[in-house]
Amino acid sequence: MHNIFCVLDRSLPKIESFKGILDFMDRIRIQKALTDQHKAYRSHVERFFSAARFDEKDNAIHSYTHVENEDIEVIITKAYIRRVLEFNDKEDYHVGYPERLANRCFFRMGYTGFVNDPNCNKANSTMPYKFLVHSVIHAMGHRKGGYDVAVDYIVCMKTILVLNLSYNFSNIHDSYK
Repeated sequence: MHNIFCVLDRSLPKIESFKGILDFMDRIRIQKALTDQHKAYRSHVERFFSAARFDEKDNAIHSYTHVENEDIEVIITKAYIRRVLEFNDKEDYHVGYPERLANRCFFRMGYTGFVNDPNCNKANSTMPYKFLVHSVIHAMGHRKGGYDVAVDYIVCMKTILVLNLSYNFSNIHDSYK
């Protein structure tokens, strides 16, 4: 249930109240990662990861898949993720920003919770930003549950999306282990 795409269909009856944030979400750099629809069958994912190994030399995941009686090697790199999801980021972009920047941004967005808490509760955000963080948690988060709380890298992503700062989306999971 994690890494779910977001439906930003403006014809849905309840989405009208999110019109302003939808216009914003149409322009952000991770728009394709949020909305790209794809079918990932459990059997394919399990088969991929049963043969997968991480090679530190080239910093990539290597696996094999069977296609038409032939084993084909699949190599997943950060550059490949960057290209497929159209992040338009670069390897030398930041992965984290100072906590003060996120705190100030959250206050300007009307956040009412305790900003020094390591987790951000999306219920304390105003409605448009609640929708944004909800979408980012579902599409980009690595959790399998707990969709009400945004962890530090999701908080950072929300901040840089709102402030339109450079960010290395392709490298977020390595930096927040």
